[in-house]
Amino acid sequence: MTALGTAMRAALLEAADPERAPRMQAYMKSEMPYRGIAAPDMREISKRVFANHPLESCDEWRAAVLELWREAQFREERYAAIELLGDRRHRDCRTPDALPMYEEIITTDAWWDYVDAVAGHVGNLLRAHPGQVRPAMRAWSTDKDMWKRRVSIICQVSFKKDTDRDLLYANIEPNLADRNFFIRKAIGWALRSYAWTEPEEVARYVAANEARLSGLSKTEALKNIKARQ
Repeated sequence: MTALGTAMRAALLEAADPERAPRMQAYMKSEMPYRGIAAPDMREISKRVFANHPLESCDEWRAAVLELWREAQFREERYAAIELLGDRRHRDCRTPDALPMYEEIITTDAWWDYVDAVAGHVGNLLRAHPGQVRPAMRAWSTDKDMWKRRVSIICQVSFKKDTDRDLLYANIEPNLADRNFFIRKAIGWALRSYAWTEPEEVARYVAANEARLSGLSKTEALKNIKARQ
């Protein structure tokens, strides 16, 4: 076990709230137990531990992320792994070579809290390396794993005017008939985010695909447009 991993587990144990933990576990429908640590406290603990246990190379960074993820006994340890993914000290390590690690996190014991957090990191990779990551997102959009398909749809939710429209629509297309709540919600969320900067285009897209979009997707997609009106 690395020094960072040992320190993280000790810090999480010290901050544990046994009364809060069962409520958090029930809310997230998690088989893995919680320590009972609120999100702001998790971020502060992570910052402190990462600062006190610097990693000297990208190989060490990847190893530390995967150790926290794979050996986790409490859900907060996996949240810490995701925090380490985005730690500024390792921004030079976040290249397309890291995509298989992101994929493992997305598909292991997957649930929306993990997946949506990592989707933002995938989006950052897409911004920085579109030539390499764009084809991966196209492939993920038709993958048998539902969570990879969700990521392919929502990875641009923070892009606004920089949204790759063709990629967004291409990744939505093979998922329009999917009846899964998380896919339908993803489609609506992605379109709603795009509507902040392109409301007329999103309204056009929804009208053109009204018969194929689920009610949930349409409602979500048009929220920002209706709010402005």
